[in-house]
Amino acid sequence: MADDAEESRLTRISGFLFMHTEHAVYAVLGILLAATAILALVDATGLLVGAIRELGGSAKLLEIVDRLLFLLMLVEILHTVRVSMRSGKLTCEPFLIVGLIASIRRVLVITLQSSEVMHGALTPEREALFRISMIELGVLGGLILVMVLSIFLLHRARDDAQVAGQE
Repeated sequence: MADDAEESRLTRISGFLFMHTEHAVYAVLGILLAATAILALVDATGLLVGAIRELGGSAKLLEIVDRLLFLLMLVEILHTVRVSMRSGKLTCEPFLIVGLIASIRRVLVITLQSSEVMHGALTPEREALFRISMIELGVLGGLILVMVLSIFLLHRARDDAQVAGQE
């Protein structure tokens, strides 16, 4: 009987310590993500101001959109950390959203790279690079559809009409 009480006490103490350690790690992670997001926002703002001054072309605009989508991914991850700290649960929808944003970022980059490759004489190397880019775009398109479908099914499967991750 004394062993059970001692084991129960030890279980409570270890649970308490692990929970607070987990919260401390989440807090530090949140602070680091917030600092990174602020730096990314400052960087994207600087790029935008530079593009406005120089009237940058499509490459400059794509770089700005790429940075902003990266910032959106950071904010979504930060939101996931915050919700996980409060609820103690980890939901999969925010990770699907981050994957969706990352895939869209990659589609934009590939699209710009392929358009640049196609300017000029068509060599076998350029043709091979273009073909590989189109295959990657096809795979990314399929991945994007799967993630959108997954998010849709997660919303339909929820009992309450709340968005996943909402408090």
